[in-house]
Amino acid sequence: MTPSRFRTAASLAVVIAATVALSGCATAPASDSGEASPDAAAAGILDNCGTEVDTAGAAPERIVTIKSTTTELVLALGLGDRIVGAAFQDGPVPERWADAAADVPVISDFAPSQEAVLELEPDLVYAGWESMFTAEAAGDRDSLAGFGVGTYVAPSACKDRDYMPEKLAFADVFDEIAEAGVLLGAEDAATDLVAEQSAALDAVEPDDRGLTALWYSSGTDTPYVGAGIGAPQMIMEAAGLENIASDIDDTWSSIGWEAIVDADPDVIVLVDASWNTAESKIELLESNPATAELSAVRDERYLVVPFAAGEAGVRNVDAAADLADQLSTAALAESATEG
Repeated sequence: MTPSRFRTAASLAVVIAATVALSGCATAPASDSGEASPDAAAAGILDNCGTEVDTAGAAPERIVTIKSTTTELVLALGLGDRIVGAAFQDGPVPERWADAAADVPVISDFAPSQEAVLELEPDLVYAGWESMFTAEAAGDRDSLAGFGVGTYVAPSACKDRDYMPEKLAFADVFDEIAEAGVLLGAEDAATDLVAEQSAALDAVEPDDRGLTALWYSSGTDTPYVGAGIGAPQMIMEAAGLENIASDIDDTWSSIGWEAIVDADPDVIVLVDASWNTAESKIELLESNPATAELSAVRDERYLVVPFAAGEAGVRNVDAAADLADQLSTAALAESATEG
């Protein structure tokens, strides 16, 4: 049994950008029109998860990216030739960037060592998770700075509550892309892309039936799900879905199967990763006597998103559009309405 009858393939093409003004440590909001503010190219010092990052100097020319979200953002800004190494890639690069990514060397399937990073002589390490900057991974940020290597974390991935958005919104994603554009010297590319990204978001037609959903990322004994303040919540809202874990004040969280059974979501969003596929989750749901009785499992009301689309980044708008498209399929619509 597969979800293929009730879903479309997750669309991989996305457009990105944003506008933001940087003046010293301050980040100003993007304008409603999507046009860059006059100060968007101003350079200064970014407060990045509590670490100062200088944007006043020359843009980095040798970049190591860790996680798909950072690799794909650099590619989307047209700077793929600056990536000297990538690590922890969560799946294939979307087709639109495949040619640009073809020559990018992958230095590790998961977290790279500091030694592997330093061998590439980068001037910037750009990580999608703050946890990549530890002694067990690429090295802590102070240590890398001692070797003359700059570091930058996707702002949405900051773990300190003082830096995390109270609830991630697409405006935050756009601001994040714009900030990276300033750091990488690609303000114009970011500005050009923001109009496309905004238009794509405006074109999403959310489902209007008030369907509830579970965003099932991983886990067997205790599932790990999209909670109430991160990218999964943002994407589901844009697609018209009500997250059964929306009351959990976190980006991701563990939740008991009992709570899921009690909620009996109308649809289940399955995260597809090479190490934890959507198909393997379906097998688990259908083999567990408790979850096999969920209405979404009985009626195969599954939606599928690639892993990288569920983290804040350039795929989020497209993920929302794709979920809305999957919800509009005739078989799923009929099954969900009857359920």
